[in-house]
Amino acid sequence: MSFVRTVLGDVPPESLGPTDYHEHLFQVTPLLPGDELDDEAASRTETGLLFAAGITAMVEATPIGLGRDPAAVARISAATGMRVVATTGAHREAHYGPDHPLVTASESDLAARFRADLVDGCPARDIESASSGTAVALDPEGRPVRAGLLKAGIGYWSISPFERRVLGAVAAAHRATGAAVMVHLEHGSAGHEVLDLLGANGVEAGRVVLAHADRNPDPGLHVELAQRGAYLGYDGMARHREQPDSALIELIAAVCGEGMAGHLLLGGDVARRSRYVGYGGMPGMAYLPNRFLPRLRTQLGSEVVRRIMVDAPAGALAWGIAG
Repeated sequence: MSFVRTVLGDVPPESLGPTDYHEHLFQVTPLLPGDELDDEAASRTETGLLFAAGITAMVEATPIGLGRDPAAVARISAATGMRVVATTGAHREAHYGPDHPLVTASESDLAARFRADLVDGCPARDIESASSGTAVALDPEGRPVRAGLLKAGIGYWSISPFERRVLGAVAAAHRATGAAVMVHLEHGSAGHEVLDLLGANGVEAGRVVLAHADRNPDPGLHVELAQRGAYLGYDGMARHREQPDSALIELIAAVCGEGMAGHLLLGGDVARRSRYVGYGGMPGMAYLPNRFLPRLRTQLGSEVVRRIMVDAPAGALAWGIAG
């Protein structure tokens, strides 16, 4: 029987409700100096605003080594009622220094660490490896906080040796557990190539989320990727320096018009303290339900939006094998 692994335990996929597929509650990266997400109280406030706006589940998409705090995420989930799926894996190489322990690790060591995060629990300190004697993050009830999703990242039309090892490692962890795989596509590039690489390593396209696919707003390409079985993560709303929300709505309408609503996921990927209301910024994670979804319902109707926000994430995040 399939399930979704949240930071507070396993739940039936159908219990998630409207789901934001991609956000960050904690994130510290050299690529975003001054925009760190490192305040538990502020991130709790932000999560509460999203929950109050009708989103009942979310993915916390910060992987290993970027300020991840699984115990704090579990406390936020318990305090707000938001069901949260935590992430293990690694981002694209640009987020790490050349001597970072992840960058110098072998593929087999990475795979073992990712699997341990999924099955045994995430380390209490983000930088520590999953080895014997390492303290595990605990939820408010004293249970291990386990990741529920694997993540990898690539560059713009490029996959470095490290990123290739990460892809191999998440594939191995997927084969061992059944957890889904999310891949950061820089500017929406190389979707087919990622599916090919993962497929050669035993990951079916239907278990893959291609994050940021909408940064390359090509509906024909997206239909091709969805026809292979992949889920497409769209998170470009409220990024008006790049494009208006109307352009994203048109993209969604075009892909849904080809019968692929069940392969679309929506999230904000707001990811910066300057853009979180809880940190004193704007527009906040609740922009998705408060501003974007009403326009999408007007364009496509409530049933299509339900398929995107409820049915698709329930399928994308479900595990097929108990770990």
